Amino acid sequence: MKLSVIIPVYNSEASIESLVIKLQHELKDISFEIVMISDGSSDGSNKICTRLSAQFSNVRFIALRRNYGEFNAVMCGLNWAKGEFCVMVDDDFQNPPDEIINLVNEAEKGDYDVVYTYYSKKEHAVYRNLGSRLVNWITSYSLNKPKNLYLSSFKLIRKEVVEEIIKYKGPYPYIDGLIFRITKNIGTVQVHHQKREEGTSNYTWRKLISLFLNILFCYSSLPIRLFMPIGLALFGLGFFFLLFLSGQWIIGPDPKGWQVVTAAVLFIGGIQCTLLSVLGEYIGKSFMAQSGQPQYVIKYNSENIL
Repeated sequence: MKLSVIIPVYNSEASIESLVIKLQHELKDISFEIVMISDGSSDGSNKICTRLSAQFSNVRFIALRRNYGEFNAVMCGLNWAKGEFCVMVDDDFQNPPDEIINLVNEAEKGDYDVVYTYYSKKEHAVYRNLGSRLVNWITSYSLNKPKNLYLSSFKLIRKEVVEEIIKYKGPYPYIDGLIFRITKNIGTVQVHHQKREEGTSNYTWRKLISLFLNILFCYSSLPIRLFMPIGLALFGLGFFFLLFLSGQWIIGPDPKGWQVVTAAVLFIGGIQCTLLSVLGEYIGKSFMAQSGQPQYVIKYNSENIL
């Protein structure tokens, strides 16, 4: 099979059927499958996806027991995919189905392991664009990502890389972070970005902050490395402050005791709280990774329904 199109579905009853029909038309000249993963949808998406899997022989559907997050749903889809290439597509038509062939052609022409898309103009909300810039900045430093590479959710991954990605069994998958652990052979394709046809984005500030923290603490040692220069700087500051207080004590006037104690308590207490917060994040993530928390749990799939 040439291509697997993976669609994480969340409350998309208004658009998912049109998307599947559009994909059937646009990709009719190649062998492909569609793998839909419902990430705990609470509307009628599951019924529509079940019907589509019965209607089309190349459509498969997996329903998860609750909402695990987009990356977890995509990981589920990658585990089920059979194609030589896997393409991730949003369920809201913002990733045009007619652009998928361009990704496949670019991967074959350049022999790329991964092909990312980028947009001349994004149609996301302002807060999501700001969140994307923040993620792009932190991944450039923490994952050694090229600064001019945009990490779009609309991308193609070769099967050999997919097989390495799905070896990760932890509860906090970040697909782009796993990609950069495996390969640097990456191409890009410019595509147009469409406005969302139905409803509103499921991305919230909470989800963006959660993604940021997962990248920072699960896929990078950057935060803890920052404490070496911070510690040295604070040591130097404390040393010179001690010299200043010693000189003031010798020359006068003497510093007031409560001022020194209050400043010291606030200064040292702030450092301790910051250190404990960062260490707590690492320990918490490590605990959850080792606790056996699953990436996802399948409720049912189209193969055991039909």
